[in-house]
Amino acid sequence: MANLHYLQGRIMLNEWLYLAIFMGVSFALPAIAIIMAGVLNPKKPTQLKKTVYECGIETVGDVRIQFHVQYYIYALVFLIFDVETIFLFPWAVAYNQLTLFGILEAILFVAILLGGYFYAWRKRALEWI
Repeated sequence: MANLHYLQGRIMLNEWLYLAIFMGVSFALPAIAIIMAGVLNPKKPTQLKKTVYECGIETVGDVRIQFHVQYYIYALVFLIFDVETIFLFPWAVAYNQLTLFGILEAILFVAILLGGYFYAWRKRALEWI
């Protein structure tokens, strides 16, 4: 019986060892690539390379233009609802196999989604200015 506990402990240790190796490699490879790029790239700064490049056209006037915050809010609301609707696809595919709890959970999710939609509508976040 003691031998069985020893084997289970060794198996668990091996699983953690694999996870540690995986995490080490996943951190080391990008770090090595970034360090190698910093060491090997040619460093010949010139005045032309330090200038701002945007579409190849010289900027005229003040380049800092204020945008309405409404554009960013509109984009964020779109992004949030777009990502949340992705969560509805697995529910729709597995609809026939769902239990009552799964259906109630999906209804609760849609209710929360609709609550957020109506809140954004009331705050006029969906109006394009």
